[in-house]
Amino acid sequence: MDSRASEQLIRPYSRSSMKILVIGGSSFVGRAIARAVLEAGHEVAVFNRGLTPTDLPGEVTRLVGDRQSNLSALDGLSFDATIDAIAYQRRDVEMLHQVLGERAGYYLQISSISAYQNPARDGADESTPLLELGDSDPNAPVTAATYGVLKAECERAAEELFGPQIGIVRPTYVIGAHDKTMRFPYWVARLQRGGRVAFPGPAQNSLQWIDARDLGEFTLRLTEQAFAGAVNAIGISPALCFHETLERIAAQVSPEGTTLEELTAPPHVDSTWYQKFPLWSGTETSTVMNMSNAKAVSLGLTTRSLEASVDDTLSWFGDRQWPAHWLGPAEETTLLDR
Repeated sequence: MDSRASEQLIRPYSRSSMKILVIGGSSFVGRAIARAVLEAGHEVAVFNRGLTPTDLPGEVTRLVGDRQSNLSALDGLSFDATIDAIAYQRRDVEMLHQVLGERAGYYLQISSISAYQNPARDGADESTPLLELGDSDPNAPVTAATYGVLKAECERAAEELFGPQIGIVRPTYVIGAHDKTMRFPYWVARLQRGGRVAFPGPAQNSLQWIDARDLGEFTLRLTEQAFAGAVNAIGISPALCFHETLERIAAQVSPEGTTLEELTAPPHVDSTWYQKFPLWSGTETSTVMNMSNAKAVSLGLTTRSLEASVDDTLSWFGDRQWPAHWLGPAEETTLLDR
């Protein structure tokens, strides 16, 4: 979607309660949106495969299906608004529109800052061009390499099918409890354990995030106002550096004597071990990780502190077992002693 197109807040819904459909809604981002909708007094239905355990209360309507193969649970239903939290390929948007059409009501899509071309400077805004599909398959498998361009194509499909008066929300890394990706929880749990804590350099790489609860509440605010346009959902701007972020988490949870130790490798050395570390943005700082949230703030975005997100994550993670895909103590020691 071209964010330079006409953007406005069209007249809010006059009734106090809306009927809102959340595509997704069982975990993390979708869960946070569904809870925000419910807590605001609206009627909420979630559509997903029904496979992910969820703590959503009983008053939430659960519609079970598969957005790429079976959307029959939506037949004949109408909504004031539809929030699409899990559009990853163009056909996701096409099939949803084919089934719902105008019965979707106002449409808002959760996209990503990954849909942008890398900005020329820090502090870039929503006028930054999106990635172009080119000869790529709009329904290619979702990988780290294809994710951004596919999200950009989902935005274009939404505008083509649901019309120009739609909302696009582009979050950065989402953090907090119920994180299915387990990216942020790794750093909270690892720093709580203390000792020598390895992290990938460069230490000054930019990092931005938004708490899932803040994203959910902001998404609802835009939906209630039927916001038309695109907006970055970033909880901190300008960005902190990666090392400073970890230092703040450590100050919150780490025992005395904890040390952060940066890992570096010469450019010619295979550094695939970096991939063991979540939230790492690469060997060079990226301007797409230091974008402006000024527009979101002007539209009413409010944010929690990093420390509040840490507390929420820590409470949720509790004493659960160390996930197998996380860096283990022996492997971390080997890297530190290289």
